Amino acid sequence: MAVTEVYNTDNKKVGEVELNDALFGLEVKKHILHDVVKMQLANRRAGTACTKTRTEVRGGGKKPFRQKGTGRARQGTNRSPLNRGGGVVFGPKPRDYSYKLPKKVRKLGVRMALSARFSEKNMLVLEGFDLADIKTKQFVGVMKKLNIDNGLIVIPEKNDNLEKSSRNVQGYKVIQADGLNVYDILLHRNLVMLQPCLDQLEKRLLA
Repeated sequence: MAVTEVYNTDNKKVGEVELNDALFGLEVKKHILHDVVKMQLANRRAGTACTKTRTEVRGGGKKPFRQKGTGRARQGTNRSPLNRGGGVVFGPKPRDYSYKLPKKVRKLGVRMALSARFSEKNMLVLEGFDLADIKTKQFVGVMKKLNIDNGLIVIPEKNDNLEKSSRNVQGYKVIQADGLNVYDILLHRNLVMLQPCLDQLEKRLLA
């Protein structure tokens, strides 16, 4: 098992912790990460785009001009897709873009993303991260001490002070361990993990 150092919010080493190789020591396969991120983004799509066909556009009941004798192509409605203001041919209709990959693949994707951040030395394990008040300035101060200008902070349980202190600061996101996903890990350059999250991730991803 790999060993990594544990720090406090003053960026001082307070101990060490062993990391499970099944979580942080995997070979990273880019096609797995690509498939999982593609699924996540597809599941976020609203699918509400909608256009009207010629049967749904208002008007068009009267024949625009007589059938013969005008020299023009015959038309039965001015709501044809050929005319301005007419219907749309093969336009989008509301649909569901979501799909699911096998659970094993989704778990493997998260484990590989964790392994990628650890192998790049862009993962930091913190002993804890408690703020006395909801203060953005305090949060920014801690991030400066840790030398992290863009990061995903993984916490074991809901922490209102930390979440609300960080939500207006660009480049950071606080997420609970049970919601950790590939897209958010790859979106941020650094991964800040609170030590209690390690056991939670082992139970969730290795079960």
